[in-house]
Amino acid sequence: MRTKVDTREAVGRVMMVGLEGTAITSIERSWLKLIRPSGVILFRRNIESADQVIELLREATEIIGRNLLRAVDMEGGLVDRFRNLMGPMPAPAEVYGTRNPDLYFRHGDLIGRAAHMLGFNTSFAPVLDLALPESKHVMKSRVISARPSDVVHYASAFLSGLAKQEVYGCGKHFPGLGGGALDSHMLMPVIDRPWAQMWREDLAPYRELAHALPIVMVAHAAYPAVTQKTEPASISEHWIGRVLRKRIGYQGLVISDDMEMGGILSQYGIGDAATLAITAGTDMIEICKDPALILGAYEAMLHKTERSSEFARLVRTSARRVERWGERNVLIQTQTLRSPNPVRVEKLRAEIAQFREICS
Repeated sequence: MRTKVDTREAVGRVMMVGLEGTAITSIERSWLKLIRPSGVILFRRNIESADQVIELLREATEIIGRNLLRAVDMEGGLVDRFRNLMGPMPAPAEVYGTRNPDLYFRHGDLIGRAAHMLGFNTSFAPVLDLALPESKHVMKSRVISARPSDVVHYASAFLSGLAKQEVYGCGKHFPGLGGGALDSHMLMPVIDRPWAQMWREDLAPYRELAHALPIVMVAHAAYPAVTQKTEPASISEHWIGRVLRKRIGYQGLVISDDMEMGGILSQYGIGDAATLAITAGTDMIEICKDPALILGAYEAMLHKTERSSEFARLVRTSARRVERWGERNVLIQTQTLRSPNPVRVEKLRAEIAQFREICS
């Protein structure tokens, strides 16, 4: 990628974007053609019926003109994007409460089946944060245990269930939100856990599961006891480059948490947040809804590539990592988007209802 056109394409490749509704608008069609991101993410606002979701993902793929990460936040419980379509999925804490590893696997398997049936190839789950007192009122049933070994046990089985259904999982929120008292959707948590404790506890799931995690999502939280800075991990070369990549040896895809969240936008404008994340070693930045923010991040990164040859090199490096990751993970290339059989949808709804009863 040496020409200006190639650099423009590289900027698009390091982006994952959200859409506003259940169908692509003419304005969205225009900026999707311009940016050509490597991923799209849908939420409950985008999900009305199985046929509609398939058509939305198919159209986005056709407009962008290449195979995509088609992602959804699907943990179960509080974060359940399929609730209206498939019925409520049990929360991670409910499933872990059974103390049955077969059900941990089934949790991932059912979420994977639903996601794959609707045309997704990526679910941003499982949550690997520890269930600590500081974050109890924030994380609630999204987390399962204060013991790293319990988190690894559940997450390993859950990831296997997703993989069985050809859906990529994502460990989040690196390096850990368990010690945070604030909700990073609104404000940036400042977590004062020392390095030795974080390495032994918060980071243990990432160390143990590094080989099994296709994607890792980085949190908008600061860890001043470790870095002596109040910048969030999502723009920190220390956390992404030194700890995740070098110390842990993680080789998969690194994505930011949503750049629209207060945890980052309360500290930085969208342009600075995007450029700093890429500079820190992020492969893909995620902006989940606002087209003004999506275009603002794109233009800021493009402008910086024109002013800084070093930043242009970093963008191209991230873009190549995203492209190579997609080439290695053949599902990105091969999944066919076709409407599911209504009988299969009804059968899956019944299985989810049965699973909910077992876990209650």
